[in-house]
Amino acid sequence: MREVKKIDASIRHMLAVKRVAVYARVSSDKDAMLHSLSAQISHYSGFIQTHQGWEYAGVYSDEGITGTKDKRPEFQRLLYDCRAGKIDIVLTKSISRFARNTVTLLETVRELKSLNVDVWFERENIRSLSGEGELILSLLASVAQEESFNVSENCKWRIRYNYKQGVSGGLCVYGYKMIDRDLVVIPDEADVVRMIFDDYISGMGTNAIMRKLNDLGIPAKHGGIWYDGRIYDMLRCEKYVGDLVLQKYHCPDHLTKKLEKNDGVLPIYIIHNNHEPIISREIFQRAQDEMEIRKKAGRLLQGNQPLQAYQPPQSHPFTGMIICGSCGQHYRRKVAHGKAAWNCGTFIRFGKSACHAKQIPDSTLRQVCCEALDLKQFDIDEVRRRVREIRVPAFNELDFIYHDGRHERYSWSDRSRSEAWTDTTRQAARDRLIERKYNASSS
Repeated sequence: MREVKKIDASIRHMLAVKRVAVYARVSSDKDAMLHSLSAQISHYSGFIQTHQGWEYAGVYSDEGITGTKDKRPEFQRLLYDCRAGKIDIVLTKSISRFARNTVTLLETVRELKSLNVDVWFERENIRSLSGEGELILSLLASVAQEESFNVSENCKWRIRYNYKQGVSGGLCVYGYKMIDRDLVVIPDEADVVRMIFDDYISGMGTNAIMRKLNDLGIPAKHGGIWYDGRIYDMLRCEKYVGDLVLQKYHCPDHLTKKLEKNDGVLPIYIIHNNHEPIISREIFQRAQDEMEIRKKAGRLLQGNQPLQAYQPPQSHPFTGMIICGSCGQHYRRKVAHGKAAWNCGTFIRFGKSACHAKQIPDSTLRQVCCEALDLKQFDIDEVRRRVREIRVPAFNELDFIYHDGRHERYSWSDRSRSEAWTDTTRQAARDRLIERKYNASSS
């Protein structure tokens, strides 16, 4: 009689492959520090490739950027790829390399934890997905933040001590170069400085001077184009008459590193005749007087209306959100004939020769947002909650980049002239024509 025997199949569990990325950072771009960065990358790259079940997912490295800053480009790219589901584990040398700000560290770790992304800190031997990981991280990050504060205070003490002795740090001023802590005149740049002061005193505005320099092909200090704000700063710069003012600005917060104007919080040191001047004190004073005259003229309102208190610039719903796909500048809002529209800041300041961006009517922008977010009525709070930025890759196209990493592109068609030429627009055109004729006859 035949005997049948069943042999159960052995189930082989495939080892799940983990995609592992490396984040490395050095806070200085000096050669020694960059060598340290190279060593970090080399160490972790080899470590990942020899670890069973791990797959190399790339290296993200920031050079010469402090860990207290949130706007680290490679760090932001790492977070973007984690949100996109491309990374399972992030390796980094230590907490201080990842972030020295306790709040930033915990917020980032918690977000990655919600995405099931584990962060491994080699020096502290901590894994963020472990049970005690967050508690230990909060304690150690506080220590790292305090260390950053102490380092910052030591640096400030050294800088302020040098100021008391009349010693400045590294200066970068158009028209000069630093040689052994001395400002030495650069003849070609000095001629440009003199031309700027002469043009301003003769009646040209900062915007007109900016356009002149760009049209002449004169590069700015580190190359690139000129901006009117830079011209304004040069006209107020005391260094061009040979003086040096130290500690005009200070940094109250070691985490943000944001400079603030020193309005008497700290001593200010003035060194007269510190270096060779480029312009005379008489020319400099004439420029300051001209600047004050223009300021006073700008404060006067038309007619007999009383002067109003200063109102800060109004922030509109899409301010800081729309980015030009051609030049990378933000779009700005302009109103013409009572209608609001958004256009690239480069186009507004420098014209079509600098950027060929096309304006987007405010009403169209709101309509496309409602379509993209499936909103019955425009809600800027909902837009900002879901959308990180809006890019303009081409005419009549918008790329919506959401906070969760998704991208969606939307387009629209402009109305034809016949559709836009309604009875209302016809009457408005007639009114403008009558007004122009009346103004011309009155003058």
